[in-house]
Amino acid sequence: MAVSASTEFDVNAPASLVMEILLDIESLPDWSGPHKSAKIVTTDAEGRPDRVEVAVSAVGMTDNQTLDYTWTDTVCSWTLVESDQLSLQQGTYTLTENGGKTHVQFDLTVDLKIKLPGLIIKRAQKMAVDTAKKGLTDEVKRRS
Repeated sequence: MAVSASTEFDVNAPASLVMEILLDIESLPDWSGPHKSAKIVTTDAEGRPDRVEVAVSAVGMTDNQTLDYTWTDTVCSWTLVESDQLSLQQGTYTLTENGGKTHVQFDLTVDLKIKLPGLIIKRAQKMAVDTAKKGLTDEVKRRS
């Protein structure tokens, strides 16, 4: 059964800086604790990451994932192509600029190949949402 999580938050930086960080896929392990590695496999016609391979550690398991990304000026989204542990993953960062600040909406839906207790799934969801908020916010501050 797929589970979803989302969060909204504001960062004190223009959307262009937030998008620059999201486009910098290979820096994910620097600001997203669960990401142990991130590698761009292919890029689109505009040079943005298209297919990406990541290793993500959560609740004691490391998952090797292949993800396909799509981009606009204000949206970064990805879908799962292949994974050791997941049968589904869809994620989106949506950015809305507001007077030099950026409002960030983060949405993530995942479905596991294996059954895990609900408590463990909730812990992994919380980790994903917390990382999206705190990790990205801290990286924006660092790069500002």
